[in-house]
Amino acid sequence: MISSINKTIIIGAAFAVFAFGCKNSAKEEQTVKNYKLDQPDKFFMPESLLEISGITFHKGKSDTVYAIQDEQGRLFRLGWGVKKQFNAKFGKQGDYEDVAIVNEKVVILKSNGSLFIFPFADAVYEELDSVRELKGLLPEGEYEGMYGDEATNSLYVICKNCADDNSKNSVSGYIYQVGDSVYQTGTFSIDVNEIKSFTGKVKRGFRPSAIAKNPVTSDWYIISAVNKLLVVTDSKWKIKEACWLNSNMFNQPEGLAFDEKGNMYISNEGGDLSQGNILRFTRFD
Repeated sequence: MISSINKTIIIGAAFAVFAFGCKNSAKEEQTVKNYKLDQPDKFFMPESLLEISGITFHKGKSDTVYAIQDEQGRLFRLGWGVKKQFNAKFGKQGDYEDVAIVNEKVVILKSNGSLFIFPFADAVYEELDSVRELKGLLPEGEYEGMYGDEATNSLYVICKNCADDNSKNSVSGYIYQVGDSVYQTGTFSIDVNEIKSFTGKVKRGFRPSAIAKNPVTSDWYIISAVNKLLVVTDSKWKIKEACWLNSNMFNQPEGLAFDEKGNMYISNEGGDLSQGNILRFTRFD
């Protein structure tokens, strides 16, 4: 028989693990470390960005948001809270999922793994003739999440559904150097079983839709719209936190970015009854 003292220790340990993963009860604010996930500033998108997918900043400056939506081959730019947008056409209609700015180049990820790249300075033009489409760099699969590290000129792309993965066990990612050419320099992997130790289960496997590095902590943040899940790893891709996302707040989280102060931004596609939006979560210590 377990003594009352031992029961207290066991229950307390279990609660500590749960609370570390995510505070998410009816009586507590929904949080991960340094962010209250139920208290964002909301920026509702214009109709042109109803289906907003990826978002990013240039050198972490939050005065201008760069965004794409998953049907038009256009890079949008707009000020925070200002619905008037400008856009540059870089390609035909297609399934575009994420955007990054790295080494003064804009890189846009298509769901089939193709990359579209052009000089950041050209983003002010309505029509672009400097776009290169890079095919075959990534293994066959479906991709939605990408991050550009401007400190190292590296590009990180994570699989949503790749043939070489069993997403119930692990998810692969690929690292590229962006210069005059784009070439692979490494890989990484997310252990889904580590996520399960926080959440208890991950239905249908882990299907990432966005990835970004926190500039303050160097931790990685990964979102899955399919799973309604936010995962935090350390710089070596070991899971530190995992948190279910409230569907009322996060309609379809497809984009993720941090500004230079470590504030977190998550974009959500809209629908028949909701506008697209970007949610800003102010970092606290």
